[in-house]
Amino acid sequence: MSNQRSFPTTIGRLLGKASAAACLGLSLLALTGTAVQAEPRRPECIAPAQPGGGFDLTCRLTQAALKESGALKSPLRIVYMPGGVGAVAYNNIVAQRPAEGGAIVAFSGGSLLNLAQGKFGRYTVDDVRWLAAIGADYGVAVVREDSPFQNLSDLMAALKEDPSKVVFGAGGTVGSQDWMKAALTARAAGIDYKRMRFVAFEGGGEGITALRGNHIQAYMGDAAEASTILEGGAPIKILAVFHNERLPGRLAEVPTAKEQGFDIEWPIIRGFYLGPKVSDADYDWWTDAFKTATSHEAFAKLREQQGLFPFDLSGPALDAYVKDQVKEYAELAKSFGLIQ
Repeated sequence: MSNQRSFPTTIGRLLGKASAAACLGLSLLALTGTAVQAEPRRPECIAPAQPGGGFDLTCRLTQAALKESGALKSPLRIVYMPGGVGAVAYNNIVAQRPAEGGAIVAFSGGSLLNLAQGKFGRYTVDDVRWLAAIGADYGVAVVREDSPFQNLSDLMAALKEDPSKVVFGAGGTVGSQDWMKAALTARAAGIDYKRMRFVAFEGGGEGITALRGNHIQAYMGDAAEASTILEGGAPIKILAVFHNERLPGRLAEVPTAKEQGFDIEWPIIRGFYLGPKVSDADYDWWTDAFKTATSHEAFAKLREQQGLFPFDLSGPALDAYVKDQVKEYAELAKSFGLIQ
């Protein structure tokens, strides 16, 4: 009889302990006011271009960082959605997938510039939830190693003397980031941007080839790209970095434009946004995941491998930065006659 009674008694005790544990858990939740949010289902990173470009780089860096830090347990799938330097992806996420909490979309400074110029259709900077920035690149002015221009002041002096003798080249058409860098350089020299000579190339490789062949006198590129080309042994020289302070690492000896007396800055940030109707819970989860990933000891090396420099912002701080940047780009575009 004693054995028959002990079994239900034991069960009762176990259930009692389980109930106590459950009550304790509920009490802790009541005290903290929050519950642990599950990671979004089917996480994916949308790269708004073909494989191999900057958006792909941004997604791959994030994929590795989230995995390395343990911030994301599920695999992060990369989906390619090319078109309009991000315009197609922007329209897709706003109009067709506004509440999809698992889809983060890569953007760049070029995306923001096009957004400021109205190239994303009827949607504006206020139509998505800006999430996190994970790194940045910066504009540079590049010349041949044997160029008569030893510094940015030499280039500016030549522009002032005769703008027709200094041909700028870059991988972008009128209104693009690279064109903007050339136009800002001409403006800093006191030259009307309409008088500058600019040749657009399909990409950076063609531009550097033209520079080495002396078909152009200055190439308006990006720091990461120029650093890689230098490491490859190309006979080029970087005159200035378009940032408010010198860059770390391989380009630490290159002076900024400001150091040389010219107020030119051109950051190229890389980051992510979410759809406009994504829940606060999903948004907060991604924000915390990016903070975990970017603060992990492996992140700095991963970022350097992709040629990016430190630039970490998330949540409201990034939202404010992006909106200020788009406003500045719009004013700049108006000053250059690109928009009304």
